[in-house]
Amino acid sequence: MDSFILRGNIGFSQSPDELRLFADSFLVCHEGKCQGVFSRIPEKFRGLPLKDYGKSLIIPGLVDLHLHAPQFPFRGIGSDRELLDWLNTYTYPEEGKYSDLIYADKAYGIFVEELRKSATTRAVIYATIHREATLLLMDKLESSGLVTMAGKVNMDRNAPAYLTETTDSSIRETRRWLSEVAGKYQRTSPIITPRFIPSCTDELLGALGEISAEYSLPVQSHLSENLSEIDWVRGLVPSADTYGGAYEKFNLFGRDVPCVMAHCVHCSAAELALIKKNGVFIAHSPDSNTNLSSGIAPVNRYIRQGLRVGLASDLAGGADINMLRMMAEAIRASHLRWRLVDDELPALSFANVFYLATKGGGAFFGKVGSFEPDYEFDALVIDDSALVTPKELSLAERLERLPFLAGDRNIQAKFVSGQQLF
Repeated sequence: MDSFILRGNIGFSQSPDELRLFADSFLVCHEGKCQGVFSRIPEKFRGLPLKDYGKSLIIPGLVDLHLHAPQFPFRGIGSDRELLDWLNTYTYPEEGKYSDLIYADKAYGIFVEELRKSATTRAVIYATIHREATLLLMDKLESSGLVTMAGKVNMDRNAPAYLTETTDSSIRETRRWLSEVAGKYQRTSPIITPRFIPSCTDELLGALGEISAEYSLPVQSHLSENLSEIDWVRGLVPSADTYGGAYEKFNLFGRDVPCVMAHCVHCSAAELALIKKNGVFIAHSPDSNTNLSSGIAPVNRYIRQGLRVGLASDLAGGADINMLRMMAEAIRASHLRWRLVDDELPALSFANVFYLATKGGGAFFGKVGSFEPDYEFDALVIDDSALVTPKELSLAERLERLPFLAGDRNIQAKFVSGQQLF
C-alpha cells in the first residue's frame, strides 16, 4: 500500500532554521509521494485508508550520510586512539574478516536488521574491498526495504597485505561488481568508494574517476578528518593545493556526479570554496570526531555559507547507528566549539540538527527528508508517551526531547518511499 493518510502530531523542516509544526493533523501519501499536511482531509483524498496514530509524533525518516557496515561488530570500542592508529588496531583487522562469506553473512545480517529497526530510512554505506561480501551486503539491504547506496571499497596502498589490492585487481573487481549489480535492485544502488587518498594510488584514483563518469555514479570518501591525515595527504599528493583538490584532480569531487565527503573538520577556506563550487555534500560525524579526537567541525559556519550538509553516524568511529543520538551529539559538540573555540556564531539549535538529519542529508537522495509536496514519503511515527514528565509539553518541546531521550524502542511505525516497514 503506497497511498494512505497518517494522523498525528507532525513536524518537518522548511529550512535549516525553520520547523513546521502541525498538531493533530493529516499527512497524505499518494503513490509513494507526500501530498502535504492538512488540518482536514481534502475531498480528493477522502477515499484513502487512514492510519490514526493519536498523540504520537510523525517526522521525516532520518538520513545517515556516512557509515561503515563491516565495523558494526566493534562499535563502542577503541575510543582511546586517534584515527590512523584506530584504523590499524581495530578497523583493518575486522574488515579483513569479510573475505570469509560465512562471517560476512552473519555480521551483515545483524547490521542490516539493526539498521532496519532504527530511525534511519536512508543511508550511504561503506562495505570492504571484497566484491562478493559487498554483493551480500547489498542483497540484505535490498530485502530490508531501506533505500541505500553501498560501495565496494578501493585500497591499493598503505594497508595490511590482507586488505591491499593491486591497482589492476581493484579496478577489475570494481567493474565486475558494477556489472553484477546493474539493474538488480530497486532500492539499493552502487557508489564509488575510494577509502581515502592515503589508501589509493594516483593510478587507482584516476581509474575510479573515469568509472564514476562512465557509469554516472556518485562518490563517497573522507576529507580533512584528522590533522595527521591531512599532513600525510599533503606529502602523498604534493601537486594538489588541498586535500579536496587531490580528489578534484581525479574527477572525484562533485561537479558532474553527486559526491559526499565525511567529516570536513579542518577544511581550509580554499577547500570550502571548492566544496561549494562543486556542490559536494558534507557528512557531519560528531560522535566519531569526538571519539577519535579529530576535532569539532564548524558546522554552523558551513550552513551559513550555503554548503550542503547532512548528518552521519560514521559507525564505528561513532559508537551507535541511532541517528537521534547523532542529533544530540551534534548539538553538544557545537556548544563546546562555541564556548572553547569560536564564539562568532552560536551553537547549533535543535531546528538546525533536525534539518541536517532530514532534509539536509536527504537532498543527497533527491527530494527526500521533508513532508513538502512531491517529496519521497519517508516517515517515522514516534510514541513518546514513555518519556514521562509532569510538565505539559508543547509539540516543539516534545520534538526537541527526542535526540536526548528517544531510541528505537519509541519507533511505532516506519515508512520508506510510501512502503511501511513495520
